Order: sequence, then structure tokens, then C-alpha cells
Amino acid sequence: CRAFSGVDIIIHAAALKIVPSAEYNPFEIVKTNVIGAENIIDAALQSNVKKIIALSTDKAADPINLYGATKLCSEKMFIAANNYSKDKKTKFSVVRYGNVVGSRGSVIPFFRECAEKGVIPITHPDMTRFWITLPQSVDFVLGCMEQMHGGEIFIPKISSMKITDLVKTIAPNCKQKVIGIRPGEKLHETLISKHDGPSTIEYKDKYVIYSKVAFGNIFELGKTTQKKKFLDLNFEGYHSNNNTKWLTVANLKKIIKDEKL
Repeated sequence: CRAFSGVDIIIHAAALKIVPSAEYNPFEIVKTNVIGAENIIDAALQSNVKKIIALSTDKAADPINLYGATKLCSEKMFIAANNYSKDKKTKFSVVRYGNVVGSRGSVIPFFRECAEKGVIPITHPDMTRFWITLPQSVDFVLGCMEQMHGGEIFIPKISSMKITDLVKTIAPNCKQKVIGIRPGEKLHETLISKHDGPSTIEYKDKYVIYSKVAFGNIFELGKTTQKKKFLDLNFEGYHSNNNTKWLTVANLKKIIKDEKL
């Protein structure tokens, strides 16, 4: 709590995020991603922090692995924290996005290392992922910090890429070996599930999932959502394979060069 004394704004980015490691050692990831989130919320409320945004992941939408499940739990905790901040005026929101290019655990250095050995392993030739650069993610979070009222999940409209195109970018002449999808992995990722459509509004550069419950009264429709136009009930979800924005090999080469990866 002392660490937050005099602090107005918090961006909570700490997490254990390696999917296979989480499946192998579930207790540590729960301590960091769930109990750690509770500790942040408690300290923020006690210190009267004005705004707090928690960073989340596409794996929190329709999760099939423990990492995604802990981040979904964390999301719900931060949104529900607005129920506890009524008198303290602390606002809690979430930003959810896909893979950050060049972040810790990035596949790029791994593919380069494998290319030197002559074979790059890929889990499935049809696999797709959302991609966002670090500058894009920083700008988006800061923009959401200005716009937030508390209780929103902000999701940027970002590009998708094919894993095979990334391999072509890094080592176009290298042999590929299909090794199968690892435990806890999806063929395609999801940023918004079809179940969240009725709570989601589309904007020019993003989607926002709103809480349809009024904070402090679970039986009253959220006042901020009463007059908003939500996505159609036929919305099938925002998935990495049904995206309208795709990164080509040329795009990927430019990103890797610009990010000095």
C-alpha cells in the first residue's frame, strides 16, 4: 500500500504469461495473476488512486488454458472493483490486446535460433495470431486512460498474421516442421467472444465491452450503457482468423526492421 502513496494513475502490467509453464505450475500463476491483482486493487483503494488500468490478453476471451483463465479472473476483479470504489472515486478499467511484437517470450528470437539449426518448428500451418507493436500498445493504453469512466474493457482494432508468414519473413528458405499444437494453445485467438457481443460497442479504432450492471446495484442496468447501440446478436466474435486487417510478409519485415528485432 505504501508504494501507491501519492500515486494518481496505475497501469498494472505484471503477469506470468507463458502458457505451457502455467499448465505445468498452476499455483505460481494463480498467486501472481489472481492474488496479485487483488493486492493491487486493495492497495489502490486504500491509497485513493484516481485511475487504474489492468492490461489483459486475447487469451482471456473464451479461455482454454490456465493463463487465460487467470487473466479472465483478473479482468472481472478489476471491473468489479468499481463496486468498492464508490466513496473513494477510484476508477478501474481493462485493456485487452494480442501478442506484443518483441515482448518477453516473443517467437521471433526463437525462430531465428531454430533457423540457424536448419529447421523451424511450427505448431500448425494454419495458425494465426493478433499482433500489436509496443508503441501501438503504449499509445492505446494512454488514450484509454484519458477516455475511461470505469468498468470498460478496451480492445484495439489490430492486425492478424499467419505464423507461416512470420517464418517466411525471418527465414524464407528454411525447412519447416509441423509439431502439433501445444497444451493450452488455440489454432486462432479471440479478442471478443460472440457471447460478449451484446455488451460491446464498436468505434472507429476500437471495441469497448461495457459492464451492463450498475456498480453498487447488481439489479439495475448500468446507466452508462442504457442508450448505447451494442453489436448485433449475430456477432460471431472478433477472432484472429476472421480479421479484416492482415499483415503481409512485407508488413512483417518492416515491423521487425522498425522495432529493431
